[in-house]
Amino acid sequence: MTVVQPVLTRTTCPYCAVQCSFDIAIQTGAAIAMKPTKDCPVAGGSVCKKGLNALELVNHPERLLTPLVRKNGILEPASWEEAMTRVVEGMKSVRAAHGSNAYGVFGGGSLSNEHVYLLSKFARVAMQTANIDYNGRFCMSTAAAAMRAVYGMDRGLPFPLEKLTEKDCIVLWGANLAETLPPVSQFILKARKAGAPIIVIDPRPTRTSSLATHYLPVKPGGDLALALALLHVIIDEAYERWAFLEKRTVGWDKVMKSVTDCTPEWASDKCGLGAKMIRDTARLMARAVSAPNAKFGGLVILSGRGPEQQSKGVDTIKAIINLALSLGGIYAPLTGQGNGQGGREHGQKADQLPGYRSIQDPLARGYFAAHWGIDEDDLPGKGLSAQEMLEACGGSVKGLFVIGSNVVVSAPNANKLEERLKKLENLVVVDFFLSETAALAEVVLPGSMWLETDGTMTNLEGRVLRRRKVQDTPGEAREDWKILCEIGARLGHPEKFLYQNIEEIFEDFVVSTRGAPADYSGLTYEKIGTRGVFWPCPHPNHPGTPEPFAKFFAHQDGRAHLAVVKYREGAEMPDLEYPLFLTTGRDVNHYQSGTQTRRSSLNAKSPHALAQMHPSLALRHQLENGAAVKLETRRGVGDFKVLFDAKMRTDTVFVSFHYAGSEAINRLTSAALDPTSKMPEFKVCAVKIVVSTQVLV
Repeated sequence: MTVVQPVLTRTTCPYCAVQCSFDIAIQTGAAIAMKPTKDCPVAGGSVCKKGLNALELVNHPERLLTPLVRKNGILEPASWEEAMTRVVEGMKSVRAAHGSNAYGVFGGGSLSNEHVYLLSKFARVAMQTANIDYNGRFCMSTAAAAMRAVYGMDRGLPFPLEKLTEKDCIVLWGANLAETLPPVSQFILKARKAGAPIIVIDPRPTRTSSLATHYLPVKPGGDLALALALLHVIIDEAYERWAFLEKRTVGWDKVMKSVTDCTPEWASDKCGLGAKMIRDTARLMARAVSAPNAKFGGLVILSGRGPEQQSKGVDTIKAIINLALSLGGIYAPLTGQGNGQGGREHGQKADQLPGYRSIQDPLARGYFAAHWGIDEDDLPGKGLSAQEMLEACGGSVKGLFVIGSNVVVSAPNANKLEERLKKLENLVVVDFFLSETAALAEVVLPGSMWLETDGTMTNLEGRVLRRRKVQDTPGEAREDWKILCEIGARLGHPEKFLYQNIEEIFEDFVVSTRGAPADYSGLTYEKIGTRGVFWPCPHPNHPGTPEPFAKFFAHQDGRAHLAVVKYREGAEMPDLEYPLFLTTGRDVNHYQSGTQTRRSSLNAKSPHALAQMHPSLALRHQLENGAAVKLETRRGVGDFKVLFDAKMRTDTVFVSFHYAGSEAINRLTSAALDPTSKMPEFKVCAVKIVVSTQVLV
C-alpha cells in the first residue's frame, strides 16, 4: 500500500498580533500536524501554548457544518438556499421598513485584510449602511486616535520587535505581554540582560511584572495622573531633551506649562503610588537615556489595554506620548488581535474607508465612489461606533450582521446587550462555532477558520504577512468571502462581487489604498513571501517601511504635534455602596471571548473566571482561597472563584473576560465611552464583594 507523505504549507497563527508562522503538515487534504518555523521573521520560532494547540479546534466536534435557521424558536439545520433566502429577505425587509441605516454590520480584528476590505464594500455598497464597526473598537481605537493626533499616523509598533533588544529603557504600561503576546517576552528579557531597566505599570502583579526590574502597582484609572506627574518631574529636574523637542515636535512650551501643578504629591492619591516612587521612576527613565549621544527611541513606552480602555483613554495615551517624547523616546501600543492593525485600517470602522482614509473626506469619498462604481451620493457617511451600534439594537438598529466577533461576551454591560439583540428583527451571524452571540441569531452561517482561506494579516509591527489556505472547509461550511459575495449579489449587486478567488479581492484592495495613509499598493503575494513587507509600501519597487518615524512623523510638517492634557477622573469611581475597583484582562490559557479556547484542551487549565484579590481583602469578607464569590456592580452580578494574590492592591479585584454565562465579567463592566475613540471603560468601575455559598465545579 502506498503511503502518502505529508506536504508542508506555511501559514500564520490564528491568535494574537505577533502572527508567528507555522508549517502545517497536510496529508490527504487535511492538516494533521503543525510545527513552529525557526525562521519566523517575527519571533524566530518562539510560540505560545495557544498557537501550539490551535489545530485541535479545526475538526472539533462542535464545528458548524451546515447553516442553521430559527424555526419555532429553535435553531435547526437548513440548506444554504433556505438560509440565504432568509438572510436576504430579512435584510431587505428591515431596509424597506426602516431605511438602510437600520441595519448594522459588526466585524472583527481576526478577519484578514481581504475580508476587512470586502466587508467594508459589502456594508457600504450592498447594504448601503453607514453603520459598520468592529470589536477592535474595544481594543485599539484609543491608541490609534492618540497616535493619529500626535504622530499623524497610527502604525502600531513603529519598528520591528527585534529592535526592542537595543532599547535603553522599556516601560510596559498596562501591557501584560507575557500572557497576551508571549513570544514578545524574549525581546524584553534580552533588553534586560543588556542592562536596560524594565518598568511595568499595572494595577495587578502579572507574569509580565515578574520580568521587570521595577514594578508600579498603579490604581485602576490612575494612569493619567501618573503620566502627568512623571512629566512634571522630568521638567522640574531638567531632564527633557531640548534639542530633540525643538527639532522633532511642536507644542512643547504649552505642554510644559500644563503640568506645572502636577507634582508627585498631587498625583499620589490619584494614582495610588507614593510621591517618592513617582520621582524615582522618572529619574530612572531619564538617566537610562541621558548619555550625550543617546539615540532617538532609546526609551520606549509600550501600552496594552490598561491605560487605553478608559473613558479618558485618548487623553491618557496623549500624556504618555508627551512623556516619551520629552526624553527623545517613542510610544507604541501593542496590538492584540491577529489582524488588529489591518482590521482598523481598511474600512470596518464607522469613520473610515480602506487605506485609513476618512469617510468624511470629500476626496476619499469621490475616489471610492469611482473605485466601487457607485454614485458618490450613494456612499454612506459616518455611522455609529461599535458600542453605540450595539446600544441602538432593538431601537434605531433593527437588524445586525455579525462576522468574526462574539459580542455577547466581549461587549460591556452585556446583560443589556443580550436583551437588545433579542429585540432585533433580524440577526445574522457568521461563525465556525455556535458562539453565545450566534445562539441568539435568526440565521447562523457556517464560516471558515484560519487555515481554510487565503489572505494577508498585518501584525503588531505593521508587517504584512501571508496567511495560506491549508485545507477546505468541512461539511457545508464556506469561506467567509464567498458568503459575503453571495449575499452582496443577492442584494442586487452581482457585478460588484464577482471575485473568483481571494487574490482578486487582494488586488482590488491594494489598488484602493494607493496614495492613502496606509498605502499597500506596492504589495503582491509574491513580494510578501515568507518574510512579509512593512507598510507603507507605495509602489512595486518600494522595500517597505519598518521604521516610519525614524526621521519624520507623519504630519505634513514632519513633526509630532504634542497635545495639552488635563486631568479628570473616570466615569465611575468606588463609593460607600461599591467600595472597590474592578478591572479586567486576560488569562494565558484563553483568547478573546473564549469561543475557541474554551473548547480546547487549554480550558482544563483555566476552567473558571477567577476573582484575583489580596488575601486581606478576601479575609475581610471571610473568603478562603478558591471559594465561590459573587461580584456586584451597578449593572449586574457574576459568579467567580477567589484567587489570593499577596501582591494585589487591597482596593482592587481583577477578573479575566474570556468566560460566558454568570462568569462573564463583561456583564458587570461599564459602557462609559471615551468621547474621541468611543472605547468603553472596561478597565475601571466600582464593585462590591457579595459572599456566596455556591460551589463552582
